[in-house]
Amino acid sequence: MRVLGVDPGLTRCGLGVVENGTAQKLNMVAVGVIETDPNAGLELRLLALETQLLKWIQKYKPDVIAVERVFSQLNVKTAMATGQAAGVALLIAARLGIPVVMHTPSEVKAAVTGSGRADKKQVASMVVKLLALKEVPKPVDSTDALALAICHHWRGSGNARIAAALVKEKARVKKLTPKIKAVRK
Repeated sequence: MRVLGVDPGLTRCGLGVVENGTAQKLNMVAVGVIETDPNAGLELRLLALETQLLKWIQKYKPDVIAVERVFSQLNVKTAMATGQAAGVALLIAARLGIPVVMHTPSEVKAAVTGSGRADKKQVASMVVKLLALKEVPKPVDSTDALALAICHHWRGSGNARIAAALVKEKARVKKLTPKIKAVRK
């Protein structure tokens, strides 16, 4: 499975592609950021973001796109910009039929470091260790995007197995229901 992690931002949008390796090992495929001109109009910045995200998707062909869930921030302007950037990623995923998942910052920190309260330095250190990198990717937005992709590999695959088991169990119950009703009569 190949996951594109998107750390949404209007000025800098972090991107990281991680795929399964052998024996539960994860491999970094690509990492980077999309930067938009803060002096350009909002519509042009969103268009630039869309254009670059599409190029990444076409080049790396992710199976899933993991986006950081926008949470309430003290700075409303920052929260709005983050939400708009996340919306572009969600729209692209929907148009292309690529499954998209959202993870909160706490979920990502917990999955990568074991603590939902880890700081950025701890997350970066674990990303380097888990992906066997020589150094921390810069800027931090790109490291955060890799952490999102790692989180989805670990949490998303488990969630997918649970969902599949629930579907299987519902089918089994549905199949047994007529037999149970017949016994009760």
